[in-house]
Amino acid sequence: MSRARMKLPAIVLTILGAGLGLLAWSQTWFDLVLASGAGAHVSAEVIAVPGSVASPAIAALSLAGLALAAALALAGPGIRIVLGVLEVLLGGCLVLAASLSLGDPVGAVSASVTEATGVAGSAPTADLVGTAVATVWPTVAIVAGVLVVLAGLVVLVTGTRWPASTRRYRSGLEPADGAGAAAGAASDAPERAASDRAIDDWDELSRGDDPTDDTNDPEPNR
Repeated sequence: MSRARMKLPAIVLTILGAGLGLLAWSQTWFDLVLASGAGAHVSAEVIAVPGSVASPAIAALSLAGLALAAALALAGPGIRIVLGVLEVLLGGCLVLAASLSLGDPVGAVSASVTEATGVAGSAPTADLVGTAVATVWPTVAIVAGVLVVLAGLVVLVTGTRWPASTRRYRSGLEPADGAGAAAGAASDAPERAASDRAIDDWDELSRGDDPTDDTNDPEPNR
């Protein structure tokens, strides 16, 4: 596939990565079981910790990816390079946010521990965590970030050769150069004629003649 034809795949890949990030954010990331010291009434209860709690930034980053995909569809060659750089950084932030939660499950579930027990603070909540088992969705979020990074690299490599988005509309709405010049000349002709008549009338008034008086017209040849 030529570089000029990579526009649609790059945009679709961006949408896919951002959409996958939003989907992962809305799912359960960790199954939390509190330690026995937290109280008998909650010690055996499994608490589902969603991605919105474990990694809140995923939603904002994914929505930014969707907005960036829309911008890529309309941007010119120079702006595409800037957007490509931003997309690589955006995908990297997605990977980083999901990786931090996956690497520190105790910290990721602390907000859920506080909600369940009323205990706040990183150290106290860490003492109350019995187990925090990760689901597949943090990994899915990492994959989403990788897809966005790949899409950004595609934009950087091929974006300057993408076809212009508004070319088809210009060709359909604007006349050809010759036709446009002819149409412009035709529209200017009546304006010039009216202007010439106005100048002639002013000259006649300057000479003391009334341009509206038909008696001033020369007699027709017989």
